[in-house]
Amino acid sequence: MPDSVRFTCSSAAAGAKGNSMPIRPENRARYPKDWKRIADSIRERAGQRCEGSPAYPDCRAPNGEPHPVTGSRVVLTVAHLDHTPENCEPQNLKAMCQRCHLTYDAEHHKRTAYATRMAAKNTADLFAA
Repeated sequence: MPDSVRFTCSSAAAGAKGNSMPIRPENRARYPKDWKRIADSIRERAGQRCEGSPAYPDCRAPNGEPHPVTGSRVVLTVAHLDHTPENCEPQNLKAMCQRCHLTYDAEHHKRTAYATRMAAKNTADLFAA
């Protein structure tokens, strides 16, 4: 993905420095200019460990290390609990490993993917003659 559509979220954890989090170009303006600082502060608050999710409440996978369940290297992301990038209040943000974040967002992703497909279909129908 081109640098123009990525924010780099640095971390103090060994092996995790310079990770980047892809943000879709159409959503980039929804994130505050100081998102990197905000995200870093949430990871620091969490002690560079996953804070868990409803599906995996006890997950404490350490950033930059192999995940204790999946074995993949943990990239600690910051989830918006209400799925609203503009809401960066600390109580709305949680540090999550990929497993927890993807599981937490699964239903939201399903809904937005459906809406995107329907919008594309309706747009295509406008040009059908």
